[in-house]
Amino acid sequence: QVQLVESGGGLVQAGGSLRLSCAASGRTFSTYAMGWFRQAPGKEREFVSAISRSGGTTYYADSVKGRFTISRDNAKKTMYLQMNSLKPEDTAVYYCAVRLRVGATSSADFGSWGQGTQVTVSS
Repeated sequence: QVQLVESGGGLVQAGGSLRLSCAASGRTFSTYAMGWFRQAPGKEREFVSAISRSGGTTYYADSVKGRFTISRDNAKKTMYLQMNSLKPEDTAVYYCAVRLRVGATSSADFGSWGQGTQVTVSS
């Protein structure tokens, strides 16, 4: 089973950028589709983005489309989320996870969750 560790969160002003990383253990990273979720205080965990096993296909929530870019490096067993033009409403804990079902955007269809990394965007 893969284990995931997120990093790269922090405090940034509105309009700024951050790049999150999700490092995987094990030798099977390239066989998993992956995704990013986020959870703000008092809110449900919401889908942000997902990427296919090869990295050739990507998916985005409407709220981040055009501002965030998901990518992966299978040789480094790492997935990334480049976040540009950040807004205060992007403030949340960001989690990476393995996508268990093709086309899924529900957290119930993802597994092997990381511990999360906090992103705070000040206005």
